[in-house]
Amino acid sequence: MTTTEIRTDLSLSIDRVIKAPAEKLFNAWLDPEMLKKFMLPGPDMSLPSAKVDAREGGRFDLIMRDATDDMPHGGVYKKIDPHSQIIFSWESAWSPAESEVTLDFEPVAEGTRVTLTHQTFYDEEKRDNHQAGWGAILAALDNMAA
Repeated sequence: MTTTEIRTDLSLSIDRVIKAPAEKLFNAWLDPEMLKKFMLPGPDMSLPSAKVDAREGGRFDLIMRDATDDMPHGGVYKKIDPHSQIIFSWESAWSPAESEVTLDFEPVAEGTRVTLTHQTFYDEEKRDNHQAGWGAILAALDNMAA
């Protein structure tokens, strides 16, 4: 399969309970300074640039940096339901234009269950790479919220 094919049947979902209120976690995803602290999909990565227009139809643009490359990522907010759900497109060199991420925030006794669902990939390898990256991002959010 080439990277020009799009697999709408491929998706991933990650649940993580974080000991913090839903409002704090929700707001972190829309705050460029907070994103710089946890939007880190791998070791030794940084987020030197984050621009956010936090409204439905608004755009975000991120530069993720590893030891050798700057990797632009971005998207458009499709839905922002305060403290409950954020849906955005996910644009990167490794994702098709139809790629979409949904974040659900559910208050639970231990804090907040954050469920991240990412839909539409080029292939299983890119999905699996995103699974690892999003897992690292949620772990960094958890560490930051502690």
